[in-house]
Amino acid sequence: MSQYAHPEVLVNTQWLMDHLNDPRVRVVEVDMSPEPYKNAHIPGAIFWNIFTDLLMPDLRINLDPKAIEKLLSRSGISHETTVVAYGSYPGTGAWIFWLLKTFGHEQVYVLNGGHQKWLAEGRPLVAELSNFTPTNYRAQAPDGNLRVLQAEVLASLSQGDRVLLDVRTAQEYRGEIFMMQPPQGTERGGHIPGAVHIEHTLTLNADGTFKSAKELHHLYSSQGITADKEVFPYCAIGGRSAYTWFVLKYLLGYPKVRNYDGSWNEWSRLPDAPIEQYQNAGEWMQEPGVVA
Repeated sequence: MSQYAHPEVLVNTQWLMDHLNDPRVRVVEVDMSPEPYKNAHIPGAIFWNIFTDLLMPDLRINLDPKAIEKLLSRSGISHETTVVAYGSYPGTGAWIFWLLKTFGHEQVYVLNGGHQKWLAEGRPLVAELSNFTPTNYRAQAPDGNLRVLQAEVLASLSQGDRVLLDVRTAQEYRGEIFMMQPPQGTERGGHIPGAVHIEHTLTLNADGTFKSAKELHHLYSSQGITADKEVFPYCAIGGRSAYTWFVLKYLLGYPKVRNYDGSWNEWSRLPDAPIEQYQNAGEWMQEPGVVA
């Protein structure tokens, strides 16, 4: 597929169509609300709610092995199950890829084009909820090689061989939005000093599929995001940055990429963490903080 480094991690809509009745395949739809899923989802798909299944109350990604074991077990997923993930929002399938890889699940794939392409092609949709016989899934401890923690991100601010990649919207990057609304109370908007801004949706074609490897290479390399550097993508809660981790590592083959899953949700709440904001005068203003 367009000369990707690892094209095998993607499945297209026709492949999924051909495997809808395969008992070894579990299709997972991920979204913020179950309503779209209830009315029109891919036959056989199960639904995972971003807020109740994947995030903790403080909006951190739930990386407790017991939580992922419970989720996969009730979804009828075993270690031998092939999981195909998708969502209505760009990036959710690749987020699940990162999450399941973090816990050691081998057979996980991303539906290229997601729900958008499936709908556009007029493929079958159902309203019936899917239920499967529960399993007894046992997860590995989270793989630290797929994550970067706040202390290392802070230390990287003075290291030229590492680059921070902010994949949020321009409004979030400038500090106008904190997560999903303007900053409230003690919330701080902005970005990590020195972070390069490339919104994650720029990696997609109009039909929701991934752009070619050539286009993706140009998108990142033109902004100094090159394979010789260690790249730490971040967003608001770690989902869009997990998507970018997937693009860089699996589609482009970048060898040194780790997801800062704490992301802005963590960084902005640390009083000693430096941030930059865009000011009305048209300049970037850095708030004081401790730089390692």
